[in-house]
Amino acid sequence: MFIIDPHREYATQTESRVIIRFQDCDPLRHLNNAKYFDYFFNAREDQVPKLYGVEIMDLIKSYEAFWVVYNHHIAYLKPANLGEWVRIITRLIWYDNNTIVVEYLMLDDYKSHLKTLMWSTLKYVGMNTSRTVSHSDEVKAYLEAMRFKGVNYHPNLFDERVKDVKLLVQTEV
Repeated sequence: MFIIDPHREYATQTESRVIIRFQDCDPLRHLNNAKYFDYFFNAREDQVPKLYGVEIMDLIKSYEAFWVVYNHHIAYLKPANLGEWVRIITRLIWYDNNTIVVEYLMLDDYKSHLKTLMWSTLKYVGMNTSRTVSHSDEVKAYLEAMRFKGVNYHPNLFDERVKDVKLLVQTEV
């Protein structure tokens, strides 16, 4: 169970450094498009317990509900190449009563080039009903503690967000 400490400021993004593996690449030695999802999801799954001290399975068991993917928006901008080290940044950018949106960025190892940006929308579903259910107050507090507040989220603004992040990455180098 995640208990909010009112005296603590929680990280609002995760970051992982990973290498692009041979078995995940196509014949051109680029990361296969479908494998980006694995790299993104694994990076977030590895980092969230470290930052918040809670395993996703603990939340599922406690509230008998889980998040399922509803849709993705993804922009493949530059290829990730075999043997290349990349940085993966993930952050919860929006939530409401029964939905969350997680943003995933893949950058080169120096964080000077945006390779891929993805938004994943997930719905909160009850284990017994298989229908959308509302986030409890405790889950909302957990989501608010981890929410990255620097994104003006609207599902129709994905392309604009890609442009903004590309510009931001270029100016931070």
